[in-house]
Amino acid sequence: MHLKGSCHCGAVRFRLESSTPYPYQRCYCSICRKTQGGGGYAINLGGDARSMKITGKNHISIYHAKIRNPGQARAHTSTAERHFCKLCGSALWLFSPEWPELIHPFASAIDTPLPVPPEHTHLMLEFKAPWVEVEKKPKDLFFQVYPEESIAEWHERLGLTAD
Repeated sequence: MHLKGSCHCGAVRFRLESSTPYPYQRCYCSICRKTQGGGGYAINLGGDARSMKITGKNHISIYHAKIRNPGQARAHTSTAERHFCKLCGSALWLFSPEWPELIHPFASAIDTPLPVPPEHTHLMLEFKAPWVEVEKKPKDLFFQVYPEESIAEWHERLGLTAD
């Protein structure tokens, strides 16, 4: 599926191909919540990094999150790059050098109408803010940290892989 996205002010626009366009995965970690999840969570999609085309690159900044794991005294810097518009602050996508073939655009930055997922995966619930009420539907899955099932595997399991 061809996805088009942009920041709020329009200074940054991007497009890419995605075979995993369903916005099903709700991440409640403090990084996602604070950098782009106004509802208490963020939703990442999967996309083909080679197909990514960007206009307005000069308006993009990158944030490397500080991660402090339970029981650790010091935080370490994430290798993942959270791209955002430095003019309006819109979160755009995440790129991780561990998976260079992938781009993870934030569903909130996508302008293309996305398909409605038949179920959701709620992850990183261990880090959920106390004020967040998790919407629980019958088929939804819930994880205190990360599930083993990847975005691609979820789409494949449900027969939802797009061309």
